[in-house]
Amino acid sequence: MTVFLSILFVLLAINAILLIFSVNGAKERFSKPIQRISEISTTKILPRETVETEYKEAV
Repeated sequence: MTVFLSILFVLLAINAILLIFSVNGAKERFSKPIQRISEISTTKILPRETVETEYKEAV
């Protein structure tokens, strides 16, 4: 029983430490200015990415 509780508390401590680092990282991301995509940039669509109107018959 003591082994189970000790492993449980160690895992909870690791989880708490990771949660604290995760929250601190999220705060830094929100403080950075948002970079806007320029209106000049355009997306290039490859021919295979376009929607095909003809469908092949499934076998």
